Amino acid sequence: MDTLFLEQFLVWNIPFLAGCLLVGILYVYLFGRFKQNDDARKKPLFFFLALISLYAVTGSPLAAASHLAFSLHMLQMSLLYFIIPPLLLLGVPARLYRRIRELRVWPTCSNSRRFFLPKTSLLMFGALFLLYHLPFVLDLLAQYSLLQNVYSVMLFVLAVSMWMPIASPDSNERLAWQEMKRYAWLSGAVIMPACVVFIANAFLGGMSNPFGSQYMPQLCTPVQSDSVNGLLPYPFHSEYEQAFAGVLMLGVHKASILMSCRLGNKTDEA
Repeated sequence: MDTLFLEQFLVWNIPFLAGCLLVGILYVYLFGRFKQNDDARKKPLFFFLALISLYAVTGSPLAAASHLAFSLHMLQMSLLYFIIPPLLLLGVPARLYRRIRELRVWPTCSNSRRFFLPKTSLLMFGALFLLYHLPFVLDLLAQYSLLQNVYSVMLFVLAVSMWMPIASPDSNERLAWQEMKRYAWLSGAVIMPACVVFIANAFLGGMSNPFGSQYMPQLCTPVQSDSVNGLLPYPFHSEYEQAFAGVLMLGVHKASILMSCRLGNKTDEA
């Protein structure tokens, strides 16, 4: 079983790695052209931290390992939608962002009081994120990897858009402090239902791990119902792990908002 485990999980997505490398090279070139002053030197740190994290949670063996437990899966989702998007946005030079905005290839908010598109993205993200974590949808996505990937890309695009009022590369597009607090509250309320699903299921008897079940045939012969669960020690797959996963996501979301506000103030360009 150890050999099969390594074959299944120690897999690196080489094409995606090549894509990330190309994006990194392009960023270095564009950053040299569009940076405004030396105060922008922290932006590459944020961008490449986001790029490395993106590959780690979607293209490295950690991506497969996240399917072994709900808490690991929710941690992956938290990084993918609540940490990586604001870091990517904060890593883009303001001049480059303004040039992209002139091409109208991405929805933007013209000032702090007009952010209809990001708010719409936030509401759409909340609805799709809740749907994603309903048991029957999880079962369906676990059976069709292409559908799961398309769904994940949709969520990521919406996540980038919904972070614009807080972490836009252009400080003029970010909300004022009081408006930002209201938007942050709305953001927390939107993701709350998905977290409540996990917390409620933990106390009502829980649900099986559909992601883990798709790996059973490759990992064990004959297939055992607790095969995947046995790969991780306690407290993984314990009675209240789903409750911990829901609380974990809420905590990461709150921390990411505070992080984005603080880093945004430190990386503003003159």
